[in-house]
Amino acid sequence: MASTAANPTRDDFAKLLDEQLGGAEGGFEGRVVHGTVTAIENGMAVIDVGLKSEGRIALKEFMRGDGDHGLEVGSEVEVFVDRVENADGEAMLSRDRARREAAWDKLESEFGEGKRVEGRIFGRVKGGFTVDLDGAVAFLPGSQVDIRPVRDVGPLMDMPQPFQILKMDRRRGNIVVSRRAVLEETRAEQRSELIDKLTEGQVIDGVVKNITDYGAFVDLGGIDGLLHVTDMSYKRVNHPSEVINIGDTVAVQIIRINADTQRISLGMKQLESDPWEGVGAKYPVGMKVSGIVTNITEYGAFVELEAGIEGLVHVSEMSWTKKNVHPGKIVSTSQEVEVMVLEVDSDKRRISLGLKQAQRNPWEEFAEAHPVGSTVEGEVKNATEFGLFIGLPGDVDGMVHMSDIAWGISGEDALALHRKGEEVQAVVLDIDIEKERISLGMKQLEKGAPAAGGISTAGSGNLNRGEVVTVTVLEVRDGGLEVQAGEDGATGFIKRSDLGRDRDEQRPDRFQTGQKIDAMVTGFDRSKKPNFSIKARQISEEKQAVEQYGSSASGASLGDILGEALKKQD
Repeated sequence: MASTAANPTRDDFAKLLDEQLGGAEGGFEGRVVHGTVTAIENGMAVIDVGLKSEGRIALKEFMRGDGDHGLEVGSEVEVFVDRVENADGEAMLSRDRARREAAWDKLESEFGEGKRVEGRIFGRVKGGFTVDLDGAVAFLPGSQVDIRPVRDVGPLMDMPQPFQILKMDRRRGNIVVSRRAVLEETRAEQRSELIDKLTEGQVIDGVVKNITDYGAFVDLGGIDGLLHVTDMSYKRVNHPSEVINIGDTVAVQIIRINADTQRISLGMKQLESDPWEGVGAKYPVGMKVSGIVTNITEYGAFVELEAGIEGLVHVSEMSWTKKNVHPGKIVSTSQEVEVMVLEVDSDKRRISLGLKQAQRNPWEEFAEAHPVGSTVEGEVKNATEFGLFIGLPGDVDGMVHMSDIAWGISGEDALALHRKGEEVQAVVLDIDIEKERISLGMKQLEKGAPAAGGISTAGSGNLNRGEVVTVTVLEVRDGGLEVQAGEDGATGFIKRSDLGRDRDEQRPDRFQTGQKIDAMVTGFDRSKKPNFSIKARQISEEKQAVEQYGSSASGASLGDILGEALKKQD
């Protein structure tokens, strides 16, 4: 037994070696270990890590930022063991791998705690850049370099700066970092500090950084605020560039601060006097005032009365005579116009204006210049199934009903005699200013025709509603009879349904031209022509007979009463 202890066997040496190396499972390979520099020669550092042979590492792997490796014999270093022994019997060691492994350990800890890490951008790759995180290489996407796109990354290269790890996978060796996240977080911290120093209503100077269609962004010293175009001036501003330019220093008032979104709304017009104060007294309803057309829309035109005060002329208030026309065909931008104030709402900052009200009503002017009975001349603007529209002085139209075009022929035939564009003469029969209507007659100008209004010069003006007169049939039509009262009296019409009480009596063909008939005046049309009715006369006569003979003929039938009445009339 003693000899065995004094002379160990081969198995004993293997056991001792395993104990020294940590066994097969816990061996040196793939681990970071401590080593000692035993020699420096030929650009290499010879390092003893406790294995049966030493290893060599190039001095460049130990180089620091100052260009010195900082090693000497006896220096303690950490290295990574790739292999315990190579073909030359030396240990395969790496300083870079040791640094990377140490870096990964540190980065995993910092990533878990959400800490920022320091690194250097040292290269460009597809889609971004490579970053050295103290030995570990990370990928920096191009979109994560800065808050805004960066054209030149040169000034950021090889400069120590903080990054935020977005994700990492040690098994695959992938690390993705962001510089933008750090900047945004820092900016948010700075914004919070600055916002705490600002208050709503505060007046502060800022520099215009950017201009958009809807406003401008103003730098308030590290934090931006939005100056909306509607808050730049009380007067209409079509584009912010009309008021400010990039780089301008402007005085603004803080209108609103949103603590949740950290957005700041600014205003410039709030530093000026409000032109809407006392606007109701300055522009009373009914006042005529001049202004400049600033904007035209489909629903009207905006007119500036003074700087900061605009009113709307609705399309319905643009013209007396031009209906359903786009406002741009009546007025133009920058045109000076006279308008009337129709309504003022100081609270809503609205003024309703009228363009046509600043001019005289053309129907009133026409009535003054051309009273009922006067003769006018105009062009046939349009022919419809019921009459002709005639263009008259003052840009107004009058209508000749088909029954007032000519004597002795049907209205349809009379319409066929005229065409669009023809110059004609007519008599003014009626003017309704409120409804903007002018009634004309052309047949009243014919020789022997009754005067305007359906009243002749021969005394037929004595016709009254309910009066029974003798009329002469002038024309037999399908719809009734055209008749004339007396010899030279007013002409009128008996409708088919008024030719008699019974249906068989309501046939126009039972009458002849020139035949005289007793009929009752039942009313007048809008041109003051009388309407006659045989049926109304019959009903009136029956009623009178009943009233006259009814009391003395008790028990008699209606036929008996009417027969008795007719005998007495005979």
